Amino acid sequence: MYAMQYELTLPADYDMAVIRKRVALGGHVLDDRVGLGLKAYVIRERGVDGSPVNQYAPFYLWNDTGAMTHFLLGGGGFQNIVRDFGRPLVRHWTGVACHPGPARAEVPRAASRLVATVPVDPDSDRTGLGLAAWTERQTAALRELAARDDVHSAVLAVDPHHWQAVRFVLWRDEAPADGGEPTAEELTERYEVLRLSMPGR
Repeated sequence: MYAMQYELTLPADYDMAVIRKRVALGGHVLDDRVGLGLKAYVIRERGVDGSPVNQYAPFYLWNDTGAMTHFLLGGGGFQNIVRDFGRPLVRHWTGVACHPGPARAEVPRAASRLVATVPVDPDSDRTGLGLAAWTERQTAALRELAARDDVHSAVLAVDPHHWQAVRFVLWRDEAPADGGEPTAEELTERYEVLRLSMPGR
């Protein structure tokens, strides 16, 4: 499993109805994409839920890296973004865990994303397993979060180049300001979900 996201930050006066129409007309093309676990078509609007920007920022979970490569580089769909908006940076993370929540059968209306630095463990016993212990703790916390009644699904993934972890959660109705983690010190972005494609559920 690989997580992927690109962010199109748009002008402050951009009419987000353009993005809504784009998703409404073309979002169905990935509903049966082989190798794709899910795509959440998410936006942020300036002044809504604390967002300082207008942004289209779809989030993907890929089950097959070949399918991800075809999407990005082989004319599999990303060329439409490049044609209309230019080529954005594409962030990607190695998947650690993905848990369905009690609201999995419902259409999520909101999402949250928390990107945090993976801490450098002191590894005082010199086993080299500090990272594994951190991963176990984060996976357990994700499982607990996913058990909330309003969670559709929750994902944890890690970028081992920059040593950053991303936690992406789909919510039935509204994403809490803290992304479900009241002790989080990092900023949690909140999104509106326009559509969800889940061919690899």
